[in-house]
Amino acid sequence: MTKQASSPSANPAIPPAAVPQLRFRTARAITALVIREMTTTYGRSPGGYLWAVAQPVALIAVLALAFSLLLRSPPLGTNFTLFYATGLLPLRMFQALSVNVGGALQFSKPLMGYPRVTFVDAILGRAILAVLTQFIVSVIILGSLYLFSHTSDTVNIERVFLAYGMIIALGLGIGTLNCFLFTLMPVWRLAWGVATGPLVLISAVIYLFEDLPLIGQNILWYNPLVHAIGMARAGFFSSYHPNYISEIFVLTCALVPAFFGVLMLRKYGRSILYL
Repeated sequence: MTKQASSPSANPAIPPAAVPQLRFRTARAITALVIREMTTTYGRSPGGYLWAVAQPVALIAVLALAFSLLLRSPPLGTNFTLFYATGLLPLRMFQALSVNVGGALQFSKPLMGYPRVTFVDAILGRAILAVLTQFIVSVIILGSLYLFSHTSDTVNIERVFLAYGMIIALGLGIGTLNCFLFTLMPVWRLAWGVATGPLVLISAVIYLFEDLPLIGQNILWYNPLVHAIGMARAGFFSSYHPNYISEIFVLTCALVPAFFGVLMLRKYGRSILYL
């Protein structure tokens, strides 16, 4: 009796090669963009970071010197430098955010061809560095002023962080819309620079909102920076209690441009880069 040949056993199925999953893809992309921004913006010269501190110090010193010659005392407190620093530094953070975030797509254009890099990564990368830089500058300047001015005012940390949160929301929201407009129409960057030039005069930086005539208050109330800077001053000067501040209004002014900016960037973000 012939022995029945057994059928050869089938080769075991080879599982498909595992596709490596990139964990924390967004965090890695944003970190890389932040480092790239640091090296290109502040790392080209040894004085890059020093200039980030020296420029606002010079502006504050000029304002303090000029108005100390005209006025006997500042509108709040006894230190001209501290008064103008509490208005100018939040304004500079807004300006840095609105411009740096606005240029995020153009700055990261060589990297936007990679599918793993999105416009959200580009925006957050520039926003994080701008916030960190301006916040550190504010801490250095305001901390030094409080240390050497011997002021008796107690800092309300909650109000200070709320004020800077309002500034960050405004800068990020308007900067997101600027990101679309700067990329679509490069001339808008020039127009934005011209339009925001007078902000130091119309944002209650060199005066108090309450010192304006009623018609001026009724007009400038619609400038959201007035609310944020007023909140900052309320945090640094315990004797100041502004009753005109509306956090809801500031948040609305931040969310509306952010919504339209994200909407336009999701639809046209990559296409307008190569117009």
